[in-house]
Amino acid sequence: MSDVHQGDPVPRGNRSGNGLLGRFLGGPPLSVLLRLVLLSILVGFILSAVGLDPLDILHSIETLILRIKDMGFDAVRWAWRYFLLGAALVVPIWLIIRLSHVFRG
Repeated sequence: MSDVHQGDPVPRGNRSGNGLLGRFLGGPPLSVLLRLVLLSILVGFILSAVGLDPLDILHSIETLILRIKDMGFDAVRWAWRYFLLGAALVVPIWLIIRLSHVFRG
């Protein structure tokens, strides 16, 4: 029996976002979008509490590029320290997320 019924342009298996796009995004697109919006608001709130705003972040990136250009190898060592500091937080979180996906099946 076919997944497509007469006059039904969307196969039954793709209605809940479980198609290729849903698998790529990790769930139904609207649900993923809502979660990303809420997570972005939460992270934005935390960054704001720390005293950062989007203009500061852009300024920091600009400063990084100028330092690399002006200082050469010293800037690479400077960036390496920040990379290690960020990786100390990002890599374990990424690993925990990946392992939780493996154990969930």
